[in-house]
Amino acid sequence: MRAPRLCIAFAAVFMATALAQTAPNQIRRIVEPPLQTPDVVASELRRYLLRKAPQLPGSVSAGEWTKETVRLRRHLLDNVVFNGWPRAWVDAPLKVEDLGLAPSGPGYRIRKLRYEIVPGMWTSAILYEPDNAAKAPGIVNVNGHVGPPGKAVEYKQKRCIQQAKLGIYSLNLEWFAYGDMAHAENAHWFGAHLDLAGANGVGLFYLAMRKGLDYLDSHPNVDRKRLGVTGLSGGGWQTIVLSALDERVAVAVPVAGYSALTSRIERPGDVGDIEQNPTDFLLGQDYTHLTAMRAPRPTLLIYNAEDDCCFRAPLVKPYIFDGIKRFFNLYGAESALSWHENADPGDHNYQLDNRLESYRFFAKHFGMPEVTGEPPLGAEVRTREELSAPLPKDNLTILGVARKLGGAARSNATLAATVRYRPAELAHAWVVAGTKSKGFESRSLRFEFRDGLSAAGVLFRALGAPENAPATIVLNDGGKKASYAEVSERVNRGERVLALDLLFTGDGAPEKPGPSAYAQMLAATGDRPLGMEAAQLIAIAKWLGNGRARVETTGMRSQVTAQVAAALEPGSFGELLVRNGIDSLARLLELPVEYQSAPDLFCFGLLRDYDLDRLRAMAATASRP
Repeated sequence: MRAPRLCIAFAAVFMATALAQTAPNQIRRIVEPPLQTPDVVASELRRYLLRKAPQLPGSVSAGEWTKETVRLRRHLLDNVVFNGWPRAWVDAPLKVEDLGLAPSGPGYRIRKLRYEIVPGMWTSAILYEPDNAAKAPGIVNVNGHVGPPGKAVEYKQKRCIQQAKLGIYSLNLEWFAYGDMAHAENAHWFGAHLDLAGANGVGLFYLAMRKGLDYLDSHPNVDRKRLGVTGLSGGGWQTIVLSALDERVAVAVPVAGYSALTSRIERPGDVGDIEQNPTDFLLGQDYTHLTAMRAPRPTLLIYNAEDDCCFRAPLVKPYIFDGIKRFFNLYGAESALSWHENADPGDHNYQLDNRLESYRFFAKHFGMPEVTGEPPLGAEVRTREELSAPLPKDNLTILGVARKLGGAARSNATLAATVRYRPAELAHAWVVAGTKSKGFESRSLRFEFRDGLSAAGVLFRALGAPENAPATIVLNDGGKKASYAEVSERVNRGERVLALDLLFTGDGAPEKPGPSAYAQMLAATGDRPLGMEAAQLIAIAKWLGNGRARVETTGMRSQVTAQVAAALEPGSFGELLVRNGIDSLARLLELPVEYQSAPDLFCFGLLRDYDLDRLRAMAATASRP
């Protein structure tokens, strides 16, 4: 993108004011020191997010909450979970293949299955069939982050075996990236690539678990009125999502699988994977709402007292149990919401104590005999190979589905709507340091915005250059400390030069768990980090004044931020020079680029609606005289 008239003007300034002769090392000493610490940035982000945390309604009647539950369920499914997904895929009939029996034990049979999630993508499952043929309850057992064994992990096998011995049809689902679904391109972070292509990543996860429920619901020997879901960790997350959004789930037992947004803000280590923070999923509602949506259906929340992974029981309980009991009370169903805090072993587990609690709860609410224990089952645990259900050799992966959807037709969304652009209002530019020697001066600045967030940069000017000299903003994916050579060159041309760190870059990057965790929470609550960065850049360009700022970028993150900003408000920008950039957002899918390395680029629908060629055209067209 070029504005020729500005390039000529820059040349004229250079001819008149080529006074400073800075060396890159002189600039380097000034741009390297941090202007704010990562913990300050993290604190700003936590406060910003905390103001956005959705709150449960106050006083409400049972009838009012029932209507609100229906509205929330419809909204989440239609406008969030399945946003961007082909309706034919969402409504496709269930396709299941029976692959035969596996070695079983007394009182049950093990049947291997595979089913289609979306066209071209299959997953596997194991059905534990009780010997009795009468109508029986059914439970979907969803996986968590169990490592290579996947559905064959020991504690999950024991749970499914015992459920079958109790007379329950137990369906053991595989999960992306584990067991039969083990593939590098099934890493959960590739859900962000689905977002980029314009289909909410959580939709694929939801279809995978929902179709397991569809299978049990259609089984001739399963009692459709007695369906349950349970799982640990990521399986606990799946449990609350599926059981809140699907009315067929009569009984739910999520184990150590989720927390309220406020808990995640307080302890960012609890943020979880990207599917647990889906785009817009926490805009107007929270996991507290999902828990309350279970009322009056029986729900047992199991958490661990000394969890060594996430979601420690005493830390999450106030939000997702104590604050939810009143909703069950509205229906006179006080006993339908239960809590169990595991102390043995107390870590991240679904071991014997937690399994016994779940058996008792399911038996009670399924109208079955009381469960008093679990017999020794170690001899009946099968190997991963024995439970493996082969999938098609050309089976699509999460990334493969994203690539398949990447060429979908554009929507009618404006760029501002796609990146959720809201102008950033600069509250104050704090001057925190300055120098004046060797032919140039510098001011180190901390830009504070009225939303409580910030950016940082160093503004340079040759001593002989006018105060209102043309300005260049230098952005570098490695932060301002990596931009000293470019800054030196432009200062020597007689320009004002701002080496700038926007949100999530350089001095704008928060402390561990880092930008990707905060980017997830921002997107989940309705923001788009890319739009926020572009808004900061636009505001700072206007602050510089004196016409349109020239921009130099190094790296794809800085490039896309600048191109979005220039397409949104071309009147604020002149020439854009890109180094080490990309020619299309499709490169994020082709390479592929990991989400953690560029979380701001995975903006929902950006590839579908506004690839880089379109952004360039928008900026160039709007900047013509």
